[in-house]
Amino acid sequence: MLTPLMLLKSSFTPIFLVQTAKSKPQKLLHHAFTKTFFTYSTPPVRHNACLNLSTPPPASSAYIHLPFCRKRCHYCDFPVVALGSASTQTHHDPRVSNYIHWLCREITATKVDQPASTTPLQTVYFGGGTPSLVPPAMVSSVLETLRVKFGLCEDAEISMEMDPGTFDAEKMREMVALGVNRVSLGVQAFQEELLRSCGRAHGVQEVHEAISVVKSCGVENWSIDLIASLPHQSWEMWEESLRLTIESQPSHVSVYDLQIEQGTKFGRLYSPGEFPMPSETQSAEFYKMASRMLSDANYNHYEISSYCKSGYECKHNFIYWKNEPFYAFGLGSASFVGGLRFSRPRKVNDYISFVQNLENGLVDSSGDGNIHVKDTAMDVVMLSLRTAQGLDLKSFQESFGSSVVLSLLEAYKPYVDSGLVVCLDEHRRTIIVDDLNSSFLYKTNTEKRVAYIRLSDPEGFLLSNELIALAFGVIDSWKDCPQYQEAKAT
Repeated sequence: MLTPLMLLKSSFTPIFLVQTAKSKPQKLLHHAFTKTFFTYSTPPVRHNACLNLSTPPPASSAYIHLPFCRKRCHYCDFPVVALGSASTQTHHDPRVSNYIHWLCREITATKVDQPASTTPLQTVYFGGGTPSLVPPAMVSSVLETLRVKFGLCEDAEISMEMDPGTFDAEKMREMVALGVNRVSLGVQAFQEELLRSCGRAHGVQEVHEAISVVKSCGVENWSIDLIASLPHQSWEMWEESLRLTIESQPSHVSVYDLQIEQGTKFGRLYSPGEFPMPSETQSAEFYKMASRMLSDANYNHYEISSYCKSGYECKHNFIYWKNEPFYAFGLGSASFVGGLRFSRPRKVNDYISFVQNLENGLVDSSGDGNIHVKDTAMDVVMLSLRTAQGLDLKSFQESFGSSVVLSLLEAYKPYVDSGLVVCLDEHRRTIIVDDLNSSFLYKTNTEKRVAYIRLSDPEGFLLSNELIALAFGVIDSWKDCPQYQEAKAT
Protein backbone atom coordinates (compact mmCIF):
# COMPACT_ATOMS: atom_id res chain seq x y z
CA MET A 1 0.00 0.00 0.00
CA LEU A 2 1.19 3.48 -0.73
CA THR A 3 1.90 5.50 2.39
CA PRO A 4 3.38 8.88 2.99
CA LEU A 5 6.41 6.98 3.90
CA MET A 6 6.34 6.35 0.24
CA LEU A 7 5.73 9.82 -0.98
CA LEU A 8 8.68 11.40 0.65
CA LYS A 9 11.45 8.83 0.51
CA SER A 10 14.16 8.97 -2.01
CA SER A 11 11.74 6.83 -3.98
CA PHE A 12 7.92 6.75 -3.50
CA THR A 13 8.26 5.13 -0.21
CA PRO A 14 6.27 6.08 2.54
CA ILE A 15 4.96 8.65 0.50
CA PHE A 16 7.22 10.27 2.85
CA LEU A 17 9.51 10.92 0.49
CA VAL A 18 10.10 14.44 -0.40
CA GLN A 19 10.39 15.15 -4.05
CA THR A 20 12.77 18.04 -4.62
CA ALA A 21 14.05 19.39 -7.88
CA LYS A 22 12.79 16.97 -10.46
CA SER A 23 15.77 15.74 -12.39
CA LYS A 24 14.91 13.29 -15.14
CA PRO A 25 14.30 9.88 -13.57
CA GLN A 26 16.06 6.84 -14.88
CA LYS A 27 14.43 5.16 -17.83
CA LEU A 28 13.40 2.02 -15.99
CA LEU A 29 10.51 0.33 -17.70
CA HIS A 30 9.84 -2.16 -14.94
CA HIS A 31 9.87 0.54 -12.29
CA ALA A 32 6.86 2.25 -13.81
CA PHE A 33 4.61 0.54 -11.32
CA THR A 34 6.78 0.19 -8.25
CA LYS A 35 5.78 1.08 -4.74
CA THR A 36 8.04 4.10 -5.02
CA PHE A 37 7.80 7.16 -7.20
CA PHE A 38 11.16 8.10 -8.59
CA THR A 39 14.56 8.47 -7.00
CA TYR A 40 15.41 11.91 -5.65
CA SER A 41 17.47 13.18 -2.76
CA THR A 42 15.46 13.54 0.43
CA PRO A 43 15.81 16.79 2.32
CA PRO A 44 13.85 17.06 5.59
CA VAL A 45 11.59 19.79 4.24
CA ARG A 46 10.34 21.11 0.94
CA HIS A 47 7.79 23.81 0.18
CA ASN A 48 5.14 23.33 -2.44
CA ALA A 49 1.38 23.27 -2.56
CA CYS A 50 -1.71 21.52 -3.76
CA LEU A 51 -3.51 22.50 -6.96
CA ASN A 52 -5.30 25.38 -5.24
CA LEU A 53 -2.59 28.04 -5.39
CA SER A 54 -4.34 30.53 -3.15
CA THR A 55 -4.60 29.25 0.41
CA PRO A 56 -3.87 25.54 0.98
CA PRO A 57 -6.92 23.82 2.50
CA PRO A 58 -6.63 22.27 5.97
CA ALA A 59 -5.51 18.66 6.14
CA SER A 60 -8.21 16.07 6.81
CA SER A 61 -6.16 12.87 6.60
CA ALA A 62 -3.45 11.35 8.77
CA TYR A 63 -0.82 8.71 8.15
CA ILE A 64 0.42 6.87 11.26
CA HIS A 65 3.67 4.92 11.04
CA LEU A 66 3.84 1.86 13.30
CA PRO A 67 7.34 0.54 12.53
CA PHE A 68 7.30 -2.85 14.24
CA CYS A 69 7.99 -6.05 12.32
CA ARG A 70 8.85 -9.58 13.31
CA LYS A 71 11.86 -9.37 10.97
CA ARG A 72 13.06 -7.11 8.18
CA CYS A 73 12.21 -8.42 4.72
CA HIS A 74 15.13 -8.70 2.32
CA TYR A 75 13.78 -5.95 0.04
CA CYS A 76 12.70 -3.49 2.74
CA ASP A 77 14.43 -0.18 3.45
CA PHE A 78 11.57 1.40 5.38
CA PRO A 79 12.27 2.66 8.92
CA VAL A 80 11.27 -0.42 10.93
CA VAL A 81 12.01 -1.97 14.32
CA ALA A 82 12.47 -5.76 14.14
CA LEU A 83 11.06 -7.37 17.27
CA GLY A 84 12.04 -10.98 16.50
CA SER A 85 10.46 -13.72 14.42
CA ALA A 86 8.46 -15.11 17.35
CA SER A 87 7.05 -11.74 18.42
CA THR A 88 3.30 -11.73 17.90
CA GLN A 89 2.28 -10.80 21.46
CA THR A 90 3.59 -7.29 22.12
CA HIS A 91 1.41 -6.16 25.04
CA HIS A 92 4.36 -5.96 27.42
CA ASP A 93 7.13 -5.07 24.99
CA PRO A 94 8.59 -1.75 26.20
CA ARG A 95 9.82 -0.93 22.69
CA VAL A 96 6.22 -0.83 21.49
CA SER A 97 4.68 0.97 24.46
CA ASN A 98 7.46 3.56 24.57
CA TYR A 99 7.08 4.33 20.87
CA ILE A 100 3.30 4.72 21.17
CA HIS A 101 3.90 7.10 24.08
CA TRP A 102 6.10 9.36 21.95
CA LEU A 103 3.83 9.03 18.93
CA CYS A 104 0.86 10.33 20.91
CA ARG A 105 3.01 13.16 22.24
CA GLU A 106 3.92 14.15 18.69
CA ILE A 107 0.24 14.22 17.69
CA THR A 108 -0.65 16.34 20.71
CA ALA A 109 2.21 18.80 20.10
CA THR A 110 1.43 19.34 16.41
CA LYS A 111 0.28 22.85 15.52
CA VAL A 112 -3.29 23.02 14.20
CA ASP A 113 -4.73 26.13 12.59
CA GLN A 114 -8.33 24.88 12.68
CA PRO A 115 -10.29 23.67 15.72
CA ALA A 116 -11.02 19.93 15.80
CA SER A 117 -14.70 20.43 15.05
CA THR A 118 -13.97 22.45 11.88
CA THR A 119 -11.96 19.91 9.86
CA PRO A 120 -12.22 16.46 11.43
CA LEU A 121 -10.13 13.68 9.91
CA GLN A 122 -11.83 11.83 7.07
CA THR A 123 -9.14 9.15 6.65
CA VAL A 124 -6.54 7.55 8.90
CA TYR A 125 -3.96 5.09 7.59
CA PHE A 126 -1.87 2.86 9.87
CA GLY A 127 1.19 1.83 7.87
CA GLY A 128 4.43 0.15 8.76
CA GLY A 129 6.16 -1.98 9.54
CA THR A 130 3.42 -4.34 10.56
CA PRO A 131 0.74 -2.34 12.42
CA SER A 132 -1.19 -5.52 13.27
CA LEU A 133 1.60 -6.40 15.74
CA VAL A 134 0.56 -3.46 17.92
CA PRO A 135 -1.98 -4.38 20.65
CA PRO A 136 -5.51 -3.01 20.05
CA ALA A 137 -5.38 -1.08 23.34
CA MET A 138 -2.41 0.92 22.04
CA VAL A 139 -4.08 1.49 18.66
CA SER A 140 -7.06 2.77 20.63
CA SER A 141 -4.89 5.30 22.46
CA VAL A 142 -3.55 6.61 19.13
CA LEU A 143 -7.05 6.95 17.69
CA GLU A 144 -8.28 8.70 20.82
CA THR A 145 -5.35 11.13 20.67
CA LEU A 146 -6.20 11.88 17.03
CA ARG A 147 -9.89 12.32 17.92
CA VAL A 148 -9.11 14.81 20.70
CA LYS A 149 -6.59 16.77 18.62
CA PHE A 150 -8.27 16.86 15.21
CA GLY A 151 -11.69 15.29 15.50
CA LEU A 152 -12.62 12.15 13.58
CA CYS A 153 -15.57 11.78 11.20
CA GLU A 154 -18.06 9.09 12.16
CA ASP A 155 -17.68 7.51 8.72
CA ALA A 156 -13.91 8.02 8.47
CA GLU A 157 -11.97 5.46 6.46
CA ILE A 158 -9.54 3.88 8.94
CA SER A 159 -7.09 1.58 7.18
CA MET A 160 -4.55 -0.78 8.70
CA GLU A 161 -1.78 -2.80 7.11
CA MET A 162 -1.86 -6.33 8.52
CA ASP A 163 0.45 -9.27 7.85
CA PRO A 164 -0.55 -12.93 7.89
CA GLY A 165 0.47 -14.63 11.11
CA THR A 166 0.25 -11.47 13.24
CA PHE A 167 -3.45 -11.49 14.12
CA ASP A 168 -6.29 -13.88 14.87
CA ALA A 169 -10.06 -13.48 14.85
CA GLU A 170 -10.09 -12.01 18.36
CA LYS A 171 -7.58 -9.29 17.51
CA MET A 172 -9.34 -8.59 14.20
CA ARG A 173 -12.67 -8.13 15.97
CA GLU A 174 -11.04 -5.78 18.50
CA MET A 175 -9.56 -3.68 15.70
CA VAL A 176 -12.94 -3.50 13.97
CA ALA A 177 -14.56 -2.44 17.23
CA LEU A 178 -12.06 0.43 17.44
CA GLY A 179 -13.17 1.67 14.03
CA VAL A 180 -10.71 -0.03 11.66
CA ASN A 181 -12.86 -0.57 8.56
CA ARG A 182 -10.28 -1.20 5.87
CA VAL A 183 -7.51 -3.83 5.88
CA SER A 184 -4.49 -4.05 3.59
CA LEU A 185 -3.21 -7.63 3.81
CA GLY A 186 0.49 -8.03 3.01
CA VAL A 187 0.36 -11.37 1.19
CA GLN A 188 3.06 -10.58 -1.45
CA ALA A 189 3.08 -14.12 -2.93
CA PHE A 190 1.28 -17.47 -2.70
CA GLN A 191 4.41 -19.60 -3.10
CA GLU A 192 6.30 -20.88 -0.07
CA GLU A 193 9.69 -20.65 -1.79
CA LEU A 194 9.16 -17.01 -2.81
CA LEU A 195 8.04 -15.98 0.68
CA ARG A 196 11.13 -17.63 2.18
CA SER A 197 13.47 -16.08 -0.36
CA CYS A 198 12.04 -12.62 0.44
CA GLY A 199 12.56 -13.08 4.15
CA ARG A 200 8.86 -12.87 4.90
CA ALA A 201 7.91 -14.07 8.39
CA HIS A 202 4.75 -15.86 7.21
CA GLY A 203 4.03 -18.87 5.02
CA VAL A 204 1.27 -19.79 2.59
CA GLN A 205 -0.85 -21.51 5.25
CA GLU A 206 -0.87 -18.31 7.31
CA VAL A 207 -1.94 -16.40 4.19
CA HIS A 208 -5.04 -18.56 3.79
CA GLU A 209 -5.80 -18.35 7.53
CA ALA A 210 -5.51 -14.54 7.47
CA ILE A 211 -7.84 -14.25 4.48
CA SER A 212 -10.37 -16.46 6.26
CA VAL A 213 -10.17 -14.35 9.44
CA VAL A 214 -10.64 -11.05 7.60
CA LYS A 215 -13.69 -12.36 5.75
CA SER A 216 -15.22 -14.08 8.81
CA CYS A 217 -14.99 -10.85 10.83
CA GLY A 218 -17.14 -9.01 8.32
CA VAL A 219 -14.50 -6.68 6.87
CA GLU A 220 -15.89 -5.83 3.45
CA ASN A 221 -13.24 -3.28 2.45
CA TRP A 222 -9.98 -5.19 2.29
CA SER A 223 -7.01 -5.40 -0.03
CA ILE A 224 -4.38 -7.96 -0.98
CA ASP A 225 -0.87 -6.70 -1.69
CA LEU A 226 1.25 -8.61 -4.22
CA ILE A 227 4.84 -8.12 -5.40
CA ALA A 228 5.89 -8.88 -8.96
CA SER A 229 9.41 -9.39 -10.37
CA LEU A 230 10.77 -11.26 -7.34
CA PRO A 231 13.99 -13.28 -7.74
CA HIS A 232 13.26 -16.65 -9.41
CA GLN A 233 9.59 -15.72 -9.88
CA SER A 234 8.20 -17.48 -12.93
CA TRP A 235 5.31 -16.66 -15.23
CA GLU A 236 3.41 -19.64 -13.74
CA MET A 237 4.00 -18.46 -10.16
CA TRP A 238 2.75 -14.98 -10.96
CA GLU A 239 -0.32 -16.32 -12.72
CA GLU A 240 -1.07 -18.53 -9.70
CA SER A 241 -0.75 -15.62 -7.26
CA LEU A 242 -3.13 -13.51 -9.34
CA ARG A 243 -5.58 -16.40 -9.73
CA LEU A 244 -5.63 -17.17 -5.99
CA THR A 245 -6.02 -13.48 -5.22
CA ILE A 246 -9.04 -13.22 -7.49
CA GLU A 247 -10.52 -16.39 -5.96
CA SER A 248 -10.16 -14.81 -2.49
CA GLN A 249 -12.45 -11.97 -3.64
CA PRO A 250 -10.85 -8.96 -1.96
CA SER A 251 -12.45 -5.61 -2.76
CA HIS A 252 -9.04 -4.15 -3.64
CA VAL A 253 -5.70 -5.40 -4.99
CA SER A 254 -2.35 -3.60 -4.99
CA VAL A 255 0.34 -4.88 -7.37
CA TYR A 256 3.87 -3.59 -6.84
CA ASP A 257 7.00 -4.26 -8.86
CA LEU A 258 10.02 -5.13 -6.76
CA GLN A 259 12.43 -2.23 -6.36
CA ILE A 260 15.99 -3.18 -5.45
CA GLU A 261 17.09 -0.66 -2.82
CA GLN A 262 20.66 0.04 -1.75
CA GLY A 263 21.40 -1.07 1.80
CA THR A 264 18.96 -3.99 1.73
CA LYS A 265 19.89 -7.68 1.54
CA PHE A 266 18.49 -7.82 -1.99
CA GLY A 267 20.54 -4.75 -2.84
CA ARG A 268 23.69 -6.64 -1.87
CA LEU A 269 22.69 -9.82 -3.70
CA TYR A 270 21.00 -8.73 -6.92
CA SER A 271 21.11 -6.22 -9.74
CA PRO A 272 17.94 -5.15 -11.60
CA GLY A 273 17.43 -7.02 -14.85
CA GLU A 274 20.13 -9.63 -14.14
CA PHE A 275 19.36 -13.26 -13.30
CA PRO A 276 17.70 -14.34 -11.06
CA MET A 277 15.87 -11.04 -11.35
CA PRO A 278 13.44 -10.83 -14.29
CA SER A 279 14.39 -8.79 -17.31
CA GLU A 280 12.59 -5.53 -18.05
CA THR A 281 10.60 -7.35 -20.73
CA GLN A 282 9.55 -10.06 -18.27
CA SER A 283 8.57 -7.45 -15.67
CA ALA A 284 6.46 -5.65 -18.26
CA GLU A 285 4.73 -8.93 -19.11
CA PHE A 286 3.99 -9.51 -15.41
CA TYR A 287 2.36 -6.08 -15.30
CA LYS A 288 0.31 -6.73 -18.42
CA MET A 289 -0.85 -10.07 -17.03
CA ALA A 290 -2.01 -8.41 -13.80
CA SER A 291 -3.86 -5.71 -15.72
CA ARG A 292 -5.55 -8.26 -17.97
CA MET A 293 -6.50 -10.83 -15.30
CA LEU A 294 -7.74 -8.32 -12.74
CA SER A 295 -9.67 -6.33 -15.34
CA ASP A 296 -11.30 -9.54 -16.59
CA ALA A 297 -12.33 -10.20 -12.98
CA ASN A 298 -14.11 -6.80 -12.85
CA TYR A 299 -11.45 -4.90 -10.93
CA ASN A 300 -11.06 -1.28 -12.03
CA HIS A 301 -7.45 -0.30 -12.70
CA TYR A 302 -7.77 3.13 -11.11
CA GLU A 303 -4.08 3.85 -10.39
CA ILE A 304 -0.81 2.45 -11.71
CA SER A 305 -0.50 -0.08 -8.86
CA SER A 306 -4.09 -0.25 -7.67
CA TYR A 307 -7.22 -2.19 -8.66
CA CYS A 308 -10.60 -2.28 -6.97
CA LYS A 309 -14.18 -3.37 -7.22
CA SER A 310 -16.55 -0.49 -7.93
CA GLY A 311 -16.71 1.92 -4.99
CA TYR A 312 -13.73 0.48 -3.11
CA GLU A 313 -10.98 2.89 -4.10
CA CYS A 314 -8.66 3.75 -1.22
CA LYS A 315 -9.85 7.18 -0.10
CA HIS A 316 -6.68 7.87 1.83
CA ASN A 317 -4.37 7.29 -1.11
CA PHE A 318 -6.48 9.59 -3.26
CA ILE A 319 -5.35 12.39 -0.94
CA TYR A 320 -1.78 11.76 -2.10
CA TRP A 321 -2.68 11.46 -5.77
CA LYS A 322 -4.72 14.67 -5.66
CA ASN A 323 -1.76 16.42 -4.00
CA GLU A 324 -3.91 17.48 -1.06
CA PRO A 325 -2.55 18.19 2.45
CA PHE A 326 -2.19 15.40 5.01
CA TYR A 327 -0.73 14.92 8.46
CA ALA A 328 1.83 12.22 9.14
CA PHE A 329 3.14 11.01 12.47
CA GLY A 330 5.83 8.61 13.53
CA LEU A 331 9.23 7.36 12.53
CA GLY A 332 10.31 8.40 9.03
CA SER A 333 6.90 9.68 8.02
CA ALA A 334 6.41 12.79 5.90
CA SER A 335 3.53 15.21 6.20
CA PHE A 336 2.26 17.81 3.74
CA VAL A 337 0.69 20.72 5.63
CA GLY A 338 0.62 24.40 4.73
CA GLY A 339 2.52 23.79 1.52
CA LEU A 340 5.40 22.12 3.39
CA ARG A 341 6.54 18.52 2.97
CA PHE A 342 8.29 17.57 6.20
CA SER A 343 10.15 14.31 6.87
CA ARG A 344 10.67 12.96 10.35
CA PRO A 345 13.83 11.17 11.54
CA ARG A 346 14.19 7.48 10.64
CA LYS A 347 15.90 6.39 13.87
CA VAL A 348 14.03 6.02 17.16
CA ASN A 349 16.34 8.13 19.34
CA ASP A 350 16.43 10.89 16.74
CA TYR A 351 12.64 10.74 16.49
CA ILE A 352 12.28 11.13 20.27
CA SER A 353 14.53 14.19 20.16
CA PHE A 354 12.40 15.58 17.33
CA VAL A 355 9.22 15.20 19.41
CA GLN A 356 10.86 16.92 22.37
CA ASN A 357 11.91 19.81 20.12
CA LEU A 358 8.38 19.96 18.70
CA GLU A 359 6.95 20.24 22.21
CA ASN A 360 9.44 22.98 23.07
CA GLY A 361 8.55 24.99 19.97
CA LEU A 362 11.97 24.49 18.37
CA VAL A 363 10.62 22.87 15.22
CA ASP A 364 7.45 23.29 13.17
CA SER A 365 6.24 20.58 10.80
CA SER A 366 3.65 22.86 9.15
CA GLY A 367 4.27 25.39 6.42
CA ASP A 368 3.09 28.98 6.08
CA GLY A 369 1.40 28.52 2.72
CA ASN A 370 4.32 29.76 0.61
CA ILE A 371 4.21 28.20 -2.84
CA HIS A 372 6.86 27.07 -5.29
CA VAL A 373 4.88 27.05 -8.50
CA LYS A 374 7.08 24.87 -10.69
CA ASP A 375 7.50 22.21 -8.00
CA THR A 376 3.77 22.23 -7.45
CA ALA A 377 3.02 21.86 -11.15
CA MET A 378 5.44 18.95 -11.38
CA ASP A 379 3.87 17.24 -8.38
CA VAL A 380 0.36 17.65 -9.79
CA VAL A 381 1.38 16.17 -13.15
CA MET A 382 3.28 13.27 -11.60
CA LEU A 383 0.54 12.32 -9.16
CA SER A 384 -2.35 12.81 -11.59
CA LEU A 385 -0.81 10.73 -14.36
CA ARG A 386 -0.51 7.79 -11.98
CA THR A 387 -4.30 7.54 -12.03
CA ALA A 388 -6.86 6.44 -14.59
CA GLN A 389 -8.56 9.81 -14.06
CA GLY A 390 -5.47 11.52 -15.42
CA LEU A 391 -4.60 15.20 -15.39
CA ASP A 392 -7.54 17.64 -15.26
CA LEU A 393 -6.34 20.29 -17.70
CA LYS A 394 -9.06 22.78 -16.81
CA SER A 395 -8.02 22.88 -13.16
CA PHE A 396 -4.36 22.82 -14.16
CA GLN A 397 -4.90 25.75 -16.52
CA GLU A 398 -6.77 27.74 -13.86
CA SER A 399 -3.81 27.31 -11.52
CA PHE A 400 -0.88 27.60 -13.93
CA GLY A 401 -2.14 29.25 -17.14
CA SER A 402 -2.88 28.13 -20.69
CA SER A 403 0.64 28.38 -22.12
CA VAL A 404 2.03 25.51 -20.05
CA VAL A 405 -1.02 23.40 -20.89
CA LEU A 406 -0.49 23.95 -24.60
CA SER A 407 3.22 23.13 -24.21
CA LEU A 408 2.33 19.86 -22.47
CA LEU A 409 -0.10 18.92 -25.22
CA GLU A 410 2.47 19.66 -27.90
CA ALA A 411 5.10 17.59 -26.07
CA TYR A 412 2.69 14.65 -25.71
CA LYS A 413 1.35 14.75 -29.28
CA PRO A 414 3.73 12.02 -30.61
CA TYR A 415 2.70 9.77 -27.72
CA VAL A 416 -0.97 10.38 -28.46
CA ASP A 417 -0.24 9.25 -32.02
CA SER A 418 1.42 6.08 -30.71
CA GLY A 419 -1.36 5.35 -28.21
CA LEU A 420 0.64 5.83 -25.00
CA VAL A 421 -1.21 9.05 -24.04
CA VAL A 422 -4.98 9.49 -24.33
CA CYS A 423 -6.73 12.85 -24.72
CA LEU A 424 -10.31 13.20 -23.45
CA ASP A 425 -12.95 15.88 -23.84
CA GLU A 426 -14.98 17.36 -20.99
CA HIS A 427 -17.33 14.36 -21.07
CA ARG A 428 -14.31 12.04 -20.82
CA ARG A 429 -14.79 10.84 -24.38
CA THR A 430 -11.60 9.94 -26.24
CA ILE A 431 -10.56 12.51 -28.84
CA ILE A 432 -9.48 10.65 -31.96
CA VAL A 433 -6.01 11.33 -33.27
CA ASP A 434 -7.16 12.89 -36.56
CA ASP A 435 -9.30 15.47 -34.73
CA LEU A 436 -6.43 16.30 -32.42
CA ASN A 437 -3.99 16.66 -35.31
CA SER A 438 -6.44 19.00 -37.03
CA SER A 439 -6.61 21.17 -33.93
CA PHE A 440 -2.84 21.43 -33.80
CA LEU A 441 -2.58 22.10 -37.52
CA TYR A 442 -5.08 24.97 -37.48
CA LYS A 443 -4.34 26.05 -33.87
CA THR A 444 -8.04 25.89 -32.97
CA ASN A 445 -7.95 26.17 -29.16
CA THR A 446 -6.50 22.72 -28.62
CA GLU A 447 -6.04 23.38 -24.91
CA LYS A 448 -9.78 24.11 -24.61
CA ARG A 449 -10.90 21.02 -26.53
CA VAL A 450 -8.79 18.63 -24.45
CA ALA A 451 -10.15 18.47 -20.89
CA TYR A 452 -8.05 15.55 -19.59
CA ILE A 453 -4.94 13.63 -20.53
CA ARG A 454 -4.16 10.21 -19.14
CA LEU A 455 -1.73 7.38 -19.80
CA SER A 456 -3.07 4.34 -21.61
CA ASP A 457 -3.48 1.05 -19.74
CA PRO A 458 -1.21 -0.85 -19.68
CA GLU A 459 1.28 0.46 -22.26
CA GLY A 460 1.29 4.11 -21.13
CA PHE A 461 1.48 3.16 -17.46
CA LEU A 462 4.50 0.99 -18.23
CA LEU A 463 6.34 4.02 -19.62
CA SER A 464 5.11 6.41 -16.95
CA ASN A 465 8.60 7.38 -15.78
CA GLU A 466 9.65 8.53 -19.24
CA LEU A 467 6.33 10.24 -20.00
CA ILE A 468 6.24 12.09 -16.69
CA ALA A 469 9.87 13.11 -17.10
CA LEU A 470 8.88 14.67 -20.42
CA ALA A 471 6.34 16.84 -18.59
CA PHE A 472 8.99 17.80 -16.03
CA GLY A 473 11.16 19.08 -18.87
CA VAL A 474 8.31 21.20 -20.21
CA ILE A 475 7.58 22.70 -16.80
CA ASP A 476 11.26 23.25 -15.99
CA SER A 477 11.63 25.41 -19.14
CA TRP A 478 8.38 27.28 -18.44
CA LYS A 479 9.24 30.96 -19.02
CA ASP A 480 6.01 32.70 -18.02
CA CYS A 481 5.83 30.90 -14.68
CA PRO A 482 4.86 33.52 -12.04
CA GLN A 483 8.01 32.82 -10.01
CA TYR A 484 10.18 33.10 -13.10
CA GLN A 485 8.63 36.44 -13.98
CA GLU A 486 9.10 37.74 -10.44
CA ALA A 487 12.77 36.71 -10.45
CA LYS A 488 13.30 38.30 -13.86
CA ALA A 489 11.71 41.56 -12.66
CA THR A 490 14.05 41.77 -9.69
